[in-house]
Amino acid sequence: MAHKHLPTQLVGSYAQPAWLIDKVRLGERLPPRVRAKELWRVSEEFRSEACQDATIAALRDQELAGVDIVTDGEICRESYSNRFSNALAGIDVHNPGEAMDRTGKLVPVPRVFDEIRRVSAVEVEMVKLLKRHTRKAVKMTLPGPFTMAQQAQNDFYASQAELAMAYAEALNDEVMALFAAGADMVQLDEPYVQARPEAAREHAVAAIDRALQGSSGATVLHVCFGYGKHVADKPSGYSFLAELDDCAADEISIEVAQPGLSNAVLELLPSKRIHVGVLDLRDGEAETAGCVAARLRKALDVLPPERLVVAPDCGMKYLSRDLAFAKLEAMVAGADIVRNELGLD
Repeated sequence: MAHKHLPTQLVGSYAQPAWLIDKVRLGERLPPRVRAKELWRVSEEFRSEACQDATIAALRDQELAGVDIVTDGEICRESYSNRFSNALAGIDVHNPGEAMDRTGKLVPVPRVFDEIRRVSAVEVEMVKLLKRHTRKAVKMTLPGPFTMAQQAQNDFYASQAELAMAYAEALNDEVMALFAAGADMVQLDEPYVQARPEAAREHAVAAIDRALQGSSGATVLHVCFGYGKHVADKPSGYSFLAELDDCAADEISIEVAQPGLSNAVLELLPSKRIHVGVLDLRDGEAETAGCVAARLRKALDVLPPERLVVAPDCGMKYLSRDLAFAKLEAMVAGADIVRNELGLD
């Protein structure tokens, strides 16, 4: 039974096993926007079964640690965004384009040459796999429409706003299918609203709302400064956050631990339930339960318990499996401490 107050969950990704993916090569590069099949250690013939087995292992880690709401750990993905973004019609997967990454580097990205459309399910089978192997609530994650548009070379649409809306319509088809397949929660990852706030103010919320239109379950929007693996010095505040209080997502997921944000950031989202990052994923040591509890007490100075969800800062993709599990255990134990102090269920 999931906790009613201070429920725990991953942001999305969990540590992939080294027998499945080359974690050294993964960590040496930025998250891929186009397919990066060279990262896999298992041949394509056996990859589907291997990914399913590794996903079940990630699920078991979450259950053993006591996490309330589980994910697939994004085990079958090369990055949080490229699996979905390259599965759509209108993308020339054989001739990628180029775009500026948030780090300021030109990187290969999907090239949009025709109308963006979702032609088949992308993550529906993953929902079904999770539902067969757990009785816990299940969350599925997808890249957001604004971020996908910023991570593409647009050779078809008249504007970035039109491109983002096209991605949003394709996403909406997938979101509806995920809920129909049994997902309890769907999350959109939108890191680029923080990286490109001026463009985000023009059309990000409209695209997000279109992507989530008609949702039949809980919806979340995740915003971050980038993986701790790649970003050492993070800003002291978000450049695009208060605007998301008006978006259709029920909940907003933010990182707090690594950047050491003040409680003021939580006051920017007065109508939302907030996933507060309590695990610093750049820190190569696991937090203690007491450290997590202290971070939660600080957040509770501003948020009532019913509006606080406990999570890592970002995805745990770049961590070793041992470290990821130790951090999960600390997260759950820290939440238990605070619940017991407050007499919450």
